[in-house]
Amino acid sequence: MNWDQIEGKWKELKGDLQAKWGELTDDEIDQIDGDREQLEGKLQQKYGKTKEEAREAVNEWLNS
Repeated sequence: MNWDQIEGKWKELKGDLQAKWGELTDDEIDQIDGDREQLEGKLQQKYGKTKEEAREAVNEWLNS
C-alpha cells in the first residue's frame, strides 16, 4: 500500500494504528490525519525513536 492509499483510508486504518502503536491516542491519530511526517514525529515523541527509526517503523507497518 502506498501513502496516497493510506491518506484516503485514514479513518479505516485508525484501529490498525492503535493496535500497532497503542500509546497514540484517538486525538493524536485524528491530528495526524494521514500525514506521514506527523505520524513519524509522534512515534519519535511517544516511543523515543530517532527520525530514521520512526521512518523504518512506518515502512514496516505499510508493508504488513
